[in-house]
Amino acid sequence: MTKLRVLRLLLLFSFVFVAASCGSDEPAADPDELAVLETPYGRIVIEFYAQDAPKHTANFQQLAREKFYDGTKFHRIVKSSKEFIAIQGGDPNTINGDPATWGQGQPGQKTVPAELSKTFKHVRGIVSAARRPKDFNSATSQFFICDSTEPRWDGQYSIFGNVIEGMHVVDAIARAPVFPNSDRPLDPVVLSRVYLIKRSEWKPSGQ
Repeated sequence: MTKLRVLRLLLLFSFVFVAASCGSDEPAADPDELAVLETPYGRIVIEFYAQDAPKHTANFQQLAREKFYDGTKFHRIVKSSKEFIAIQGGDPNTINGDPATWGQGQPGQKTVPAELSKTFKHVRGIVSAARRPKDFNSATSQFFICDSTEPRWDGQYSIFGNVIEGMHVVDAIARAPVFPNSDRPLDPVVLSRVYLIKRSEWKPSGQ
């Protein structure tokens, strides 16, 4: 085999390797996209922290494109004796599964490694990824929206966005009555539709 032929083969293999590397199935986070969550109380609009949490942003955006969240419920309301702390949703089990399974997720869901921010804190309006209690890298589709500040969650959960419209909707959901000795609402609010828009398409409604 001539040196020229060897060189051509090496170049061909290099091209194939580069092409395969560029063909990754991992979606990329789009910092220009906003998520719109439609509920019976109105809509919630979320901007993403794509630079700080690219994997969680990309995961949520991909699920929204697949209409994964449509029909899911806000199945958990975190309260203290003095204030409403957060609402949680995004579990596919809430669509038609046994309420006893809500919050558990489904086997085989893609997990997202932790992206713990040193910049953002869990304050009112923050959107963060729910996970299993003892596994930082177990986030899937579930998320929570802070209704008030909760510093105990800082550095423990991956913050990936912030509500820029509709905190009055979050407040309304957080005020829902729950079952006794439980954080499950009596009448969970359904996400009728979750979709993405470009920031340039956003026209804020009344707050």
